[in-house]
Amino acid sequence: MERPHRDVRLLPKAHLHLHFTGSMRPGTLLELADHHGVHLPEALSSGEPPRLRATDERGWFRFQRLYDVARSVLRTPEDIRRLVLEAAQEDAADGSGWLEIQVDPTSYAPRLGGLIPALETVLEAVEDASRATGVGIGVVVAANRTKHPLEARTLARLAARYAGHGVIGFGLSNDERRGMARDFDRAFAIARDAGLLAAPHGGELAGAPSVHDCLDDLGADRIGHGVRAAEDPRLLERLAEAQVTCEVCPASNVALGVYEKPGDVPLRALWDAGVPMALGADDPLLFGSRLAAQYGLAREHHAFTDEELAELARQSVRASRAPQDVRDRLLTGIDDWLAREPGGSGASGASGASGASAGEPVPGQRADGRTGGPRAGRVTAADGTSR
Repeated sequence: MERPHRDVRLLPKAHLHLHFTGSMRPGTLLELADHHGVHLPEALSSGEPPRLRATDERGWFRFQRLYDVARSVLRTPEDIRRLVLEAAQEDAADGSGWLEIQVDPTSYAPRLGGLIPALETVLEAVEDASRATGVGIGVVVAANRTKHPLEARTLARLAARYAGHGVIGFGLSNDERRGMARDFDRAFAIARDAGLLAAPHGGELAGAPSVHDCLDDLGADRIGHGVRAAEDPRLLERLAEAQVTCEVCPASNVALGVYEKPGDVPLRALWDAGVPMALGADDPLLFGSRLAAQYGLAREHHAFTDEELAELARQSVRASRAPQDVRDRLLTGIDDWLAREPGGSGASGASGASGASAGEPVPGQRADGRTGGPRAGRVTAADGTSR
């Protein structure tokens, strides 16, 4: 008889890899397209996730074209507020108590009055959505690596201006096979000098060398995706030693053809090497699944136990830029989740109830209570796109 599981939707966690337009609900896309008179291709209007494969240039172009069409329905501050509120509501339903949403303001600036008004509209929407849902939200301003590095510097200065006022990080997205990481080093230096997290994409469409480039040229604190680091054992050791978290998005990896099936995503390879991971949904609008489903994939296709899923959730919290009180609350809630009997019910874990107990023992648990692969117990510091 199969052992009962705890509900992963009730597991408190942080969501560190979610793109702005890609967070939209399919129904919202249809309603906004109708309202603004935007014609949607069948791939976006059928009610089913589009068939995508982005491992070649033609496939990536199609993915970007669909993304651009979806983005075009976001035309007013009200549209932005609706998107952010609904993204926070979806995260709350999936047990997330902290969300870091990634946005390239240049994509929305033409309709919102410029770069500064666009970012301020997003930040105001974030504040309202957080107040309404109880989900803490930070913004990662992301540059597009297919555009000129000078534009990235402009965005880095913009992000730095709002550091401590809703912006918590700086990213670099789009096709890793285009644009050398080192061309964007000045932009990341500006962001780092402002105290912002460095979270560029690497190791998704391009292989392990792109992860090395993010570390060496951009001083990455986290890697967006990073799964192809599994192709280089020495790189895995480096990520584990430095405790650089990979924002792994299993459903996205399969949808874009990086791996053929969920079981091929190298979650176990990263886990066994001690590389910290934060599971993310990437672009639910196009890939068809949100945050809790990624934990479900880890359980179903990689045999992650509840104890291991809880450690994945802890790693997401430790790698976040959530305030300390939010981190403490979520970590306590994770312990509470483990303390409940499998198959039981309870209130959503996102709030992190107090009075945690240790739960059942974790395989390989160290004396200090930390878990995971050989290096996974190390805790990161407490301070927490174009797509």
